[in-house]
Amino acid sequence: MNDRRVVVTGTGVISCVGNNVREFWDALINGRCGIGTVTKFDASAFRTRIAGEVKNFDITQYVPQKEAKRMDLFCQYAIAAADEAMKSAGLPLQPEDRGNINLQRMGVIASSGIGGLESMANQSKVLLERGPGRVSPFLIPMLISDIASGNISIRYGAQGPNLGLVTACATGCHSIGEAFWTIKRDDADIMIAGGAEATIIPLGFAGFCSMKALSQRNDDPLHASRPFDAERDGFIMAEGAGILILEELEHAKRRGATILAEVVGYGATGDAYHITSPHPEGDGAARAMQMALRHAGLNPEDVDYINAHGTSTPLNDKYETAAIKRAFGAHANKISISSTKGATGHGLGAAGGLESIACINAIRTGIVPPTINYEHPDPECDLDYTPNIAREKELRVALNVNLGFGGHNGVVAYQRYE
Repeated sequence: MNDRRVVVTGTGVISCVGNNVREFWDALINGRCGIGTVTKFDASAFRTRIAGEVKNFDITQYVPQKEAKRMDLFCQYAIAAADEAMKSAGLPLQPEDRGNINLQRMGVIASSGIGGLESMANQSKVLLERGPGRVSPFLIPMLISDIASGNISIRYGAQGPNLGLVTACATGCHSIGEAFWTIKRDDADIMIAGGAEATIIPLGFAGFCSMKALSQRNDDPLHASRPFDAERDGFIMAEGAGILILEELEHAKRRGATILAEVVGYGATGDAYHITSPHPEGDGAARAMQMALRHAGLNPEDVDYINAHGTSTPLNDKYETAAIKRAFGAHANKISISSTKGATGHGLGAAGGLESIACINAIRTGIVPPTINYEHPDPECDLDYTPNIAREKELRVALNVNLGFGGHNGVVAYQRYE
């Protein structure tokens, strides 16, 4: 089983800084922020009135309007990102072109941390105002998080393992990690994996505002998400999707696919501590990093870059810093770290997909994307966060780290393909 190597052959993005991988990466390395005042609803009564909204998205470029109306927005984002990933991997979108692909060996693990919250909120209003008979028959398949995998599977005819994992903000990361193991254990040759989210609606905002989890820097949205900065005051909710095509190496080589990077390790642990706060010593996150390295056969000194969860909340960034120190010891000070959430905000269940793509592009280009808005050093966050300016550096190994409410920790290790 462990002789089967897993590589990335395609990537796709929908985000507040661009609706394809090229735009997304260009924004990250040039420090462009996609956060602004909320336009999707009147947020004037909310503590937080800013978000990372997707812009200029037209689902009819991908599916007919009638079909799109039967999908929540998070699923529309997932399909758009999956289309880009499939095309970049050289895989067929149309049924008539699938003759060379064993569809029973192609699977999907793509999900959302929260699911179809907008559909639920809209149909709850219909129920209260117009009665149960007027609730949409599509409500249930629109709101369940696994439906992204279901729709992607149907779209491309993928008949292999098909599931949706929900681990809050670690959803995308865990989905990629579990897809990695699915190929390793010879249950598939191709896996479409990642995460999507679309919760910028009044109900989602009200919930996070009540938790006091969001930044209230409403008058300065471009500088509101400031991971690891001493004056950080909360995260910025964002939306979008990040989807990867994972493939068994020999299968990819046989069909002449371009190999973007190799997936070499995966770690998943639980804090068993608190429903929203990370472990104060970073124990669970550190063990997830160590697990990923163990499966990859790597030493701590082999890691060149970490795309941190780095949410811009007071507790996460402090405890994640502790986790990196716990996992890497003295080498922690030599690792280039960044949180791209300064530019993108927090994509929740989409974060692991988006930030894995950042890791892959960092390895391919030799550019470490910066942590923007880093202005005030925090003595409790004292590692190299690549402040404000991208850095050229030869990168061989990169880790994507994501942590979710409930104490869910996920880490995927990527390596330059050699």
